[in-house]
Amino acid sequence: MAVQHEAARSGITFGSALAIAISWSANKSILWAIIHGLLGWIYVLYFALFKR
Repeated sequence: MAVQHEAARSGITFGSALAIAISWSANKSILWAIIHGLLGWIYVLYFALFKR
């Protein structure tokens, strides 16, 4: 259990990683991928609702 807690605290969240992957595949821009990674789940939900 301690390993999972430490990894979650020091790494990026799943929402951020997913947002970065979606952003990169849609835009091919590192700048947008970083911005969307900071937004995390907000961008993932936006993409799922409005960009499909």
